[in-house]
Amino acid sequence: MTTLVKPIDLNSLIENGRYFEYTKAADPIGSGAISKIPYAEFGSELHETGGTRIIPLDISEELGCEGPATSPALCTNFVRILAGEKFSTDFNATSQLFYVMYGSGLTEFDGVGIPWETGDFVVLPMGKETRHFADTDSAFYLVHDEPSLRYLGVKANIKRFYTSEDSLRELDKVKKESEAVNRSRISVLLANKAMDQTLTVTHTLWAMLGVLPMNAVQLPHRHQSVALDLILDCAPGCYTLVGPKISAKGEILNPTRVDWKPYSAFITPQVTGTPIIMSP
Repeated sequence: MTTLVKPIDLNSLIENGRYFEYTKAADPIGSGAISKIPYAEFGSELHETGGTRIIPLDISEELGCEGPATSPALCTNFVRILAGEKFSTDFNATSQLFYVMYGSGLTEFDGVGIPWETGDFVVLPMGKETRHFADTDSAFYLVHDEPSLRYLGVKANIKRFYTSEDSLRELDKVKKESEAVNRSRISVLLANKAMDQTLTVTHTLWAMLGVLPMNAVQLPHRHQSVALDLILDCAPGCYTLVGPKISAKGEILNPTRVDWKPYSAFITPQVTGTPIIMSP
């Protein structure tokens, strides 16, 4: 048996090498080598009409990476499925989460059937073909980590967990607790028993569901990582301020106002101030 080895031009490999003086490369975010995550909005009109389809919330061009991607590690999507129709996905992802904004139906994954309705969230493990069937007109907010695997050049091949839960019911329990008014926020973190040390919903996804009472104000705070926000419900006059820095007085500098609209989404970049104000 003869094995042929194709010779390679070592000069072509050497040309790929680079050297940087330490202080100019140790902080690629601060130096600007890594693209900044921009603020972006995605209105509910994207999924309110039209046929059955997936709508990636894609900013890969701004990020300078292969798409679709909503952040360097994650891709968020709206999924619209008309009553009586089905839609299949097959992501190369370690995990995916979808929140049912409205509708009802069933998801089939690896021989398992998972029923869902408005307010449910479902977490699935590594990517295989997933088939969604809608009983009524339905829309999801779906997040997966395929951009991270695409960057690493790897393939997911180990299943980790399943989760399906009525998240709105659990949030209502927290809201009714007597000490809730004294907390900085009224929310629940979505978790999975398989992630008993990180207390996260998957090993790559952190998810929170929260409510802001009428006339309440959430004080300015910083995000050390990008936040992908979905608005579920609100009264007219609710909004978020997003800005690049918080002053010594705790005020957001040069803020951008995001007026809330149900079932719309927006991106909050890292290291920003984001007070949330709700009006009657």
